Amino acid sequence: MKGSRGGDDARLWAVVAATVRPFAGRTAPAPVPQPKAKTVSIAPSPRVGIATPKVKAPPRAVASGPLQPIEPNRRRRLDLGRETMAASLDLHGLGREAAHARLISFVQSRWAAGARAILVITGKGPRGDGVLRREVPEWLAEPPLREIVAGISEAHPKRGGGGAIYVVLRRQAR
Repeated sequence: MKGSRGGDDARLWAVVAATVRPFAGRTAPAPVPQPKAKTVSIAPSPRVGIATPKVKAPPRAVASGPLQPIEPNRRRRLDLGRETMAASLDLHGLGREAAHARLISFVQSRWAAGARAILVITGKGPRGDGVLRREVPEWLAEPPLREIVAGISEAHPKRGGGGAIYVVLRRQAR
């Protein structure tokens, strides 16, 4: 909190204030009163010597809404080909249901294989407003894929541009 000084800050300020000499005609700063130390009594545990079980951290809460874009440095590495795509999936010519099922299967299998970046080719559609181009980012943001997808971005023009999506997958828990 701004303006408040805890125990360590107060001691440090006392050391600094003790070494300060005021300008001619001025007075030294007033010392800051030391806060009283809080005492906490700890009752002895009736279960002395019994090992306590380790508690695993709760699973990370997954936010809702659109996925985050890929971080800029990683995006640049993907665009320049310095980071390789583990695999690509071409959804051209598939219907909505077939494309959705294939996308889920593909992303989960690539993640299980340890892939970190994949390319999903959706196509642009006849007027640049294709169904798959619009819906694939939404599908990636829904369970079960949201838990394993770290971010998405439109691909570089040499990799498909607006008709393809970079998908970066999370690392597997060890």
